[in-house]
Amino acid sequence: MPRLRQVSRADTDDRTVIGMYDYVFGDRDPVAEPGTADGTPGDWWTTFALVPSVLEHCVGGFALYQNPRHIDPRLRELGQLRVGWARASKFVYSQHCKSARSAGVPEPQIEAIAHWQVAECYSPVERALLAYADALVYDGGRVADGVFEVLQEHLSDEAILEFTYITALYDMHAVMTRALRCEFDDVDDPIVEVPPPDDPPPGVRVGPAPASAAAPAVEPPDSVL
Repeated sequence: MPRLRQVSRADTDDRTVIGMYDYVFGDRDPVAEPGTADGTPGDWWTTFALVPSVLEHCVGGFALYQNPRHIDPRLRELGQLRVGWARASKFVYSQHCKSARSAGVPEPQIEAIAHWQVAECYSPVERALLAYADALVYDGGRVADGVFEVLQEHLSDEAILEFTYITALYDMHAVMTRALRCEFDDVDDPIVEVPPPDDPPPGVRVGPAPASAAAPAVEPPDSVL
């Protein structure tokens, strides 16, 4: 379940919220009867409905993403796929595998998104865009001049700006979805202590060595370089 309260249909009269509920869920109450047509729980919508103005702002961003004016949708989806994988957002990654196919991204490119650096299925501009997406996610926007030079050889400034905005937008969504544990990102943190066995095998020491078993002192060398 998401970390925040979900908004049922009966608990809101906001036109934006009701309109999106109608569009995504039909006439169902998405809290009582969760699930969307593409197989997601749908709790992103019911969580973001807590603040209708935030939901409305997000929907406006989606409208831009779905109607690009300058960037090829296939290139756009490569950026969003990489963001989902790089941010470890199963939700963003999974959804944009589907969107990438719809946009015409070849299956080998979808499958290679995790190891694009050594994959041979990408063109020079596609590799530059993936490197750019990594710079946005991993390096906080610190982009090598060589990457940008390749982008500008192949794309207009308008297309680069549009790609930058959409990629950074979905970086934000990946982070928020993981933080709030919505949709497929409702997972426990994998970094936990693994307890030792109750009955360890003979001869196997669990935990730090006792003082009596400490290693003997090492004589210092005659000289230190």
